[in-house]
Amino acid sequence: MEKPDLQLLEARIDALIQTCKQFADENKALRENQASLMSERATLIEKNTIARTRIEAMIAQLKSMEVGA
Repeated sequence: MEKPDLQLLEARIDALIQTCKQFADENKALRENQASLMSERATLIEKNTIARTRIEAMIAQLKSMEVGA
């Protein structure tokens, strides 16, 4: 293999290595973002459940007040 061919091959390999590093960094950032969103989702589901329970209790209380009136 001639020297220019070898230099071209090295340049291409370096570019591929750089691209792989970039993809690895993006992948890490996306995984961290996904973990954050999953945590936020769990928190929102919990808050929704608490709100639903409170509303159902209020409705039951109002119905019992209706029956008593």
